[in-house]
Formats: sequence, structure tokens, C-alpha cells
Amino acid sequence: MNGKIKVLMTGAGAPGGPGIIKALLKEPNVELIICDANEFASGRFLGVPFQKIPIATDPSFISEIINICLERSIQVIFPLVTLELFQFAASKSEFEKIGVRVIVSNESDLKIANNKRKLLDHLQNLGISVPNFRVATNYEEIERACTDLNYPANAVVIKPSVSNGSRGVRILTESVSEYDLLFNEKPGNLFSNLKSIKEVLFDVSFPELLVSEYLPGDEYTVDTIVRDGKVKVIIPRKRTKMVGGISVAGIFEKNEDIINYCSDVIESMNLEGPIGVQVKADVNGQYKVLEINPRIQGTSVAALGAGINLPLLAIYGAVGNPNYNLNIKWGVGFVRYYEELFYNA
Repeated sequence: MNGKIKVLMTGAGAPGGPGIIKALLKEPNVELIICDANEFASGRFLGVPFQKIPIATDPSFISEIINICLERSIQVIFPLVTLELFQFAASKSEFEKIGVRVIVSNESDLKIANNKRKLLDHLQNLGISVPNFRVATNYEEIERACTDLNYPANAVVIKPSVSNGSRGVRILTESVSEYDLLFNEKPGNLFSNLKSIKEVLFDVSFPELLVSEYLPGDEYTVDTIVRDGKVKVIIPRKRTKMVGGISVAGIFEKNEDIINYCSDVIESMNLEGPIGVQVKADVNGQYKVLEINPRIQGTSVAALGAGINLPLLAIYGAVGNPNYNLNIKWGVGFVRYYEELFYNA
């Protein structure tokens, strides 16, 4: 493409939104417009043109985005919000007709990647290693799954098949006392036990849950760029500190086991663009997938410290002008911190 690449980024108020905006602003050949359903989205106050849009479930969502694209001569849409991905995937051909490229995977593979049970079923059928798991839709099935996984001798994890941001995730163990949970753990801790879960879920309906083995080893976030179903960039980073399920400290490590495993996981589907993977080691040190984020991850901007601008690579991949000959600075650590933005109320 000649001239500046005009990019519309959604999710300006997402946790990683401001960082991704700053990463894209490092490239003078990118002209950025941002949008969000929240008129006070944090990214709005970074001096970038902003437009308010409907939420993804609003019937007018796609038509409003198309109008913005036509008014602003947008060439690339860069979605940050998971719920929006399915709307964009289903409407991809509409955007192609007006010359707009959407950084999103196809709808069928999104449905696998965004559903933890479907993902594990898919990988297991291909012989790719996954955590030992069961599926539960009522409390009796939870109890039976825990028994199958040798609870309480072994800790187990329960989590909804479809969720965001650690919602609904609990580590069930009898080794942590209620006293410790009350006085020695912060309110957002993930520990619980089967008795407490029974009190909550015994006689109510709830979403489909995965009940799986607990993986006690190191956890890694893996940032990738995928083009035409092939992994072009893959960068693992160990999560050394997390707050509310979000990585706030870590270190970039060239772990070939993780790189090879995650490449197999991602290339088993027809995904596209920036894709995030979470893996954790089991008791034997073997890494297994926890989940896939079929979009750019908010913490991916940490890779700037390793010399890689992942949001920019995603944009250039969309317009067919990427340079994947990268010199990654392995061994770089990072910490994240809060920063204030101010506006006239």
C-alpha cells in the first residue's frame, strides 16, 4: 500500500488498549483511529481520533463500523474485544467489498479457539497433549469428575468453557484452610474446595464447566503472529507475577519446548493475525495448553522491551508487507504499572 495505513482499532478502553495505541503510534506510516462503546475509554485521552460505537451485541454494530470505515477511508480493522471477533468474522466479506481488511480468524476456528472444551477436544483428537479433563453441566458431574481426577489427593481446576479474564475459575484443594483464605490471601485469590463449590452450585443451573487436572508448574504467556495458518512469530514469556489473571511481571525466554508445542497447537487450526496462548507445566514439567486468546493480548506490548512491536507486525501482516526477520532480545524482564490519564469532566 502507498502512503499511510489507516487503521481503526476497537477496544480503546480494554486493559491493554492504551499500550497497544502507544505501540502503533511509534510507526509514522500508521494513521490510527480508535473506538469503544464507552465514551470515557482510557485510550480516548491519548490524543488519537476517537469515535463511540455500539456494543458488539447491538444489531447496528457492523453497520456503524462500516460507516466509520467509509467516512475515514479505513484500510485495516484491528479488534481488541473478544465479543467483537465473532461479529467481524461473520461479516468479513462485507468489509472486503469496501476494501477493508479485518484482522480476525475465520468464524469456525474462532468457535474452537474461544471455547476451552472444544479446544481441548480438538487437540486431543489430533494427539496433541492437553490437561486431563472432564466436562460438567451439573453438580453431580462436578463431583464425579473430581473423583475421576483423584481429588482431594490431587488439586483440580474448574472453569467455564467460555469465559474471559479468569471469571469462574477456581482451584479446588483441601490443602488451603478457610482461615488462610480469609487472612493470608487477597480477596481475588482462586482457591476453593469442593464443599464451598457445592454450597454455590448444588441446586442451580450454571454454564458448562471444565474440570481438569491442576498444573503446578511455571506458567507462560505466548504471543504469536499467524499468517495463512502458519506461525511467523512466537515469543514465550514466563509469568512471574499476576494480578486478577493479568500478567504484571515476567521474562522473555526462548523455550524451544514451548515454541514447538504452541506452534503445533496453533497450526492445527486456521487462525490468523496475533494469537495468544497460555500454557503451564504439569507435575512432570510437560507444558500443556490452558487457553487460546484468538486476538492480540493486552500485555503483548511488553515485547517492545524484547525489541518486537507485535501490534505493528499484525498491521503489516494484514496489508501484506511484514518483516518477520526479527532479532528477539531473550532474557529481558518486565514489570507493568498503573498510569493516570486526565480529562475535563
